[in-house]
Amino acid sequence: MTDRPDAGQLRLRPGVAVTPLREGLHLRGRTGSLTLEGNRSLPALWQALSARLGSDPGTTAVVPPKVAAALTALTDHLRAHDLVVDPLGDAELPPWPGAVAARPQEAVAALAAAHPTVASADPGGPVARAVARALTRGGGVPTLVTDPALATGQVLVVAGEPPVAVGLQCDPDGGFVTEPAAPERARADLAALAERLREDTGAAPAGTGTVPRALPLLLAGATAQRLLCAVAGLPDPARAADPRLLPGRPAVLVTEARPLRAEHRPWAAGPGTTAAPPANLETALRRIAALGDRRLGVFDAPAPGALPQLPAALVSCRTPDGTLVAGAPRTDLARLAGAVRAAELRWPAAHSGGAVAVVVGADPRHAEGRALRRAALSMPGVGDAGTAPADALLEHPQTRHWTTTLNRQLRREVELTVRQITDGAFLATVEGSRAVEATAADAVTVAAIGALTRLTARTLDLAAVHHSAFSGAAAPLAAAGQQLADWTDEGWTSRWISQLADNETDLQIALSELTGLRTTPWQPGTGAAHPLGDALAGCGFTVLIPTGGRR
Repeated sequence: MTDRPDAGQLRLRPGVAVTPLREGLHLRGRTGSLTLEGNRSLPALWQALSARLGSDPGTTAVVPPKVAAALTALTDHLRAHDLVVDPLGDAELPPWPGAVAARPQEAVAALAAAHPTVASADPGGPVARAVARALTRGGGVPTLVTDPALATGQVLVVAGEPPVAVGLQCDPDGGFVTEPAAPERARADLAALAERLREDTGAAPAGTGTVPRALPLLLAGATAQRLLCAVAGLPDPARAADPRLLPGRPAVLVTEARPLRAEHRPWAAGPGTTAAPPANLETALRRIAALGDRRLGVFDAPAPGALPQLPAALVSCRTPDGTLVAGAPRTDLARLAGAVRAAELRWPAAHSGGAVAVVVGADPRHAEGRALRRAALSMPGVGDAGTAPADALLEHPQTRHWTTTLNRQLRREVELTVRQITDGAFLATVEGSRAVEATAADAVTVAAIGALTRLTARTLDLAAVHHSAFSGAAAPLAAAGQQLADWTDEGWTSRWISQLADNETDLQIALSELTGLRTTPWQPGTGAAHPLGDALAGCGFTVLIPTGGRR
């Protein structure tokens, strides 16, 4: 019997570090870690196993069956956490591919056959030479060539078959490294990102000013790593577990020179596949963060900053013509309300005669609900004074909470009216804020939240040009996937939002019949380049263009 049960030619990955514990072990590698506790014999077992994992497979020894079973169990744990690998043959594992590649020897062979070409306007310059050195250390054999089409400070590296390319730009303020792609796309990404980041910072064109000494080295190392990983079939280093990066959209390494820093950022407006609509509010907010990324986003993302989150949540952001403030019962809902309105306000003119009014939603249902409410509120006569609510209306816990809170802020009784505008739809007006929902209590509650957030913004002297408030259109997204305890009632915001979601389909049917609204979904690729629209579509958001209705 051999002491390599189930191991075959298993080898410990290079770089795995081991820390003995009182009754166990802690192991950590580049792609995984493992802690084993509960038995004082584990360190001794590890000594036996590690010696064999690093030895010639022919030098095996017989061990007792119980020890063999323990070694098998320990080996299984190592394999599950990617701390061991099956190399091809008996050759020594290469340090870098051996630490991460499923088949290290194949990765090494791919790197040796790649022959990367490093193109730049100045092949003898510090940036190109730094890239060539980094590629050489990674196992490549680079060739430097002149490409006058590239701007000063830009490098395009191409390798492999079919060819894959990575571009970088280095200038005095920072730089970036593109995602691996076909050479034509990498070149286009290089130009587009250079323009986008120049607009963002107002920096001088690449090649002017003094570049910090460490910056080319940082960018060169990142460029070589992304390219060589792509050639060797290894995961892109940007695609680690980072929730900010979106599947199907490029991840760009963006650096800043002073202080020197680098991080991968999502490029929502970059080329890629169109995403499915977000399945829930959490996913929608991750995509909003990408759309509003500080360096590569397409609009200013609404954020709470120093704004109060009680008695209602507030967020704010910049728009082309002033500050937008959004409010909701919770901060996540306020961020959603603010983001879709910010996108609408940034939608550029589609015709020379003026801007096209669009409605943006995180998914088709959200967009349709917002469009129908907007259409209902704009119908002639729909805002005429209605009847005052019965006392029973204020028995709803959410209605009572928000109107009472508004009373305290105003130091008087609120002025409110509510009336039914069609079967299954009510319009409420509370201190000038209006809302349309499926029940009278819900309409008053939503209108009261809008009035409260407007009042709070005025109290804080925010000088908001635009205001956006929560509506039941967001409820299905907020309720999706939520597990509510049986003992919760409508006094709990989550339960109330869940009931708003239950009513949304019938409300949209009623409002569609009332308004006769017709909409056309905007589609990418139907005209001139549209970075905002492409980014929204790429993140799964819906843009509706109203095309008719009864007004």
